Amino acid sequence: MEETANTNAKWKVKAFDIVFKADSFYGKLFDAVLLIVIFLSVLAVVLESVAEIRFKYGIYFLWAEWIFTGFFLIEYIFRIVIVKYSWHYIKSFFGIVDLLSILPSILAFFFVGAQSLMIIRSLRLIRVFRVFKLTQYLGEASQLSDALLASRKKITLFIGTVLILVSILGAVMYLIEPPESGFTNIPKGIYWSIVTLTTVGYGDIAPITPIGQMIASLVMILGYGIIAVPTGIVTSELNKSRYESMNISCPHCQAKNHSTDALFCYKCGKKLQSD
Repeated sequence: MEETANTNAKWKVKAFDIVFKADSFYGKLFDAVLLIVIFLSVLAVVLESVAEIRFKYGIYFLWAEWIFTGFFLIEYIFRIVIVKYSWHYIKSFFGIVDLLSILPSILAFFFVGAQSLMIIRSLRLIRVFRVFKLTQYLGEASQLSDALLASRKKITLFIGTVLILVSILGAVMYLIEPPESGFTNIPKGIYWSIVTLTTVGYGDIAPITPIGQMIASLVMILGYGIIAVPTGIVTSELNKSRYESMNISCPHCQAKNHSTDALFCYKCGKKLQSD
């Protein structure tokens, strides 16, 4: 009995290393196969959205989808079985993504109105992040999110100022432009202000009076500065965050200027952060 339990434990450890890690040959092979299946399944979703292709090859897409769904379903169950804490995996980000990659097809089989959920299958592409082990860059992402949080008051003030500006511009353009130019109400004037200020410029509404055209020119020039302001705010906070992270001090000898990825002190050799 004990020997059987040990055998099962060893089997789960080996399977875990293959499925969740890419250090071994079989782990890399599993990731390669998974990557190919993910791209093929997403490609099928994209091609199926084209009416002409769907009408001609619809039955093949149906069979392909069930093959992909079966593959992902087996993989999902397999992951639940081999992890130590199944519930932790199920409620994790990638666990939810894995479930969403198979759920639409299963629901569409049992419920007629669930076909609209099939577009969620494109979320399978997110699983590429796991295959490429891009989660190792979460530290940089955390630093960026910290910079955004630190500058949220400045950004909120900036957005508020922009909203006031576009509202005033929209009202002004409504007053000085004739209805035939497209400025039939203030909301349309605000829409034009946002489109022009962000330098998108759809061209569906355009001023025809000299004063309106002059204001439009000023708004276009102002737009470049508007785009640069939030970028400068976030960049400033990001540089500040990086500077602070570079000044990590050793809790034992107080030595400073450690690298952001340093685990041990360069002076005393002790661990920088206690577990």
